[in-house]
Amino acid sequence: MSHLVVIGAGIVGLNCALSAQRRGWRVTLIDRDFEGDRASHGNAGGLAVSECVPLSLAGLGLRPLRWLVDPLGPLAIRPAHAPRLLPWYRALRKISQKGNFARIGDALAALNQHALDPFMAMLAELGLSGDLHRNGALSVYETDGAFLRDQPSWQFRRERGVRWREVGREELHALEPGLAPVFARAIMIEDWAHIDDPRRIVDRLRHYLAGHGARLVTGEATALVMAEDGGAGARLADGTVVRGDRVLVAAGAWAARLARTVGDVALLESERGYNTTLPHSAHRLSREVLFAEAMFVATPLSVGLRIGGAAEFAGLQAPANYRRSDALLALSRRYITSLDERDNHKWMGHRPATPDSLPVIGRSPHSPRVLYAFGHGHLGLTQSAITGELIGDLLDDRPTAIDLSPYGIDRFRRGGAHQAARPVPAPANHGRTRDAAIRQQEPAARTGSTP
Repeated sequence: MSHLVVIGAGIVGLNCALSAQRRGWRVTLIDRDFEGDRASHGNAGGLAVSECVPLSLAGLGLRPLRWLVDPLGPLAIRPAHAPRLLPWYRALRKISQKGNFARIGDALAALNQHALDPFMAMLAELGLSGDLHRNGALSVYETDGAFLRDQPSWQFRRERGVRWREVGREELHALEPGLAPVFARAIMIEDWAHIDDPRRIVDRLRHYLAGHGARLVTGEATALVMAEDGGAGARLADGTVVRGDRVLVAAGAWAARLARTVGDVALLESERGYNTTLPHSAHRLSREVLFAEAMFVATPLSVGLRIGGAAEFAGLQAPANYRRSDALLALSRRYITSLDERDNHKWMGHRPATPDSLPVIGRSPHSPRVLYAFGHGHLGLTQSAITGELIGDLLDDRPTAIDLSPYGIDRFRRGGAHQAARPVPAPANHGRTRDAAIRQQEPAARTGSTP
């Protein structure tokens, strides 16, 4: 039986391990703390299959500068980390160049179009199908001006198969009576879904894998190793070497460090997200709500109403600044009525972000024994199960459902992340006509406003 070593037991690594087990592979999982907190536990719980708009500063004018001078605004860079962010930022600037933006959007849409079915199959296998709620999401606007500014990004999504419709004031109140009556416009995102509790899925999936023979090794992987007999594995901080036939790096924001040990380069940053969960307020909403101007989200989970968002670049070691959670909670008081804030819980997690918004999925160009599945940014939960399916096909040397070239780690050496997104087949059942406004002005960024 072939043996896969998976580094990282977050939602992506676990789905890849599940896909390998289904195909008859023996699996070993390595993680520093299997029970500990991680980005997979504290995300907003949304299956954001509509999110095919790449992160970009184009079209935002001076707003990013205003955010940066506000230490509790939707975007923050800690001064000590700014010099290390420069290569990532340079690559980000290239995303909005003509042609790059649309190709990256196509690549995101190609993943998201295939995301929901394998996710539902995973939940069914775990006995958690009832945890999924397919009642859409609402993006709400206080002003007509903000709504009109976002129209190019909504058109961008529609051209990639995303189903959405406008919602008026009366319907919005009927759908979500817990929202304050301050919103002039709204968009219903038809195919969005949310789950009851991200942590429950992670824990159930880990126990399921162990119950079906997966070995769990607690330790910090510090390097990838290539065996003379053709195998591959990982060296741990205590010197232990865990060997298999293939090794998969699914270590989230820490993955680039491991890739470097075999000569692969990835532009990867921790885009730190914050939230507060209110255990007694989940009933205030019935679906995920995206507050487009304030740039935060609120999701009714089984563990409470989770209010989160923001993007902080401070590296992997800086202590959390939970005043950012407080600021998000303060915003929510303006927009959601009658919140019960007793027993609230604050959280910070490391989203693994690439400058082109695309994950790294595929084989290492240095060795077919090394595979990568990381860098999903805001879409780790959404894209976790389809990533597992794609990795499973690579393990079996089978054709993948979509072209993986846009997601290869070699894109960072080909001249920048902006060259990653080669054209991919268009999602089915929609036209390819581009609106002239999209070609002239790219959609605004979705900084901090998605899971």
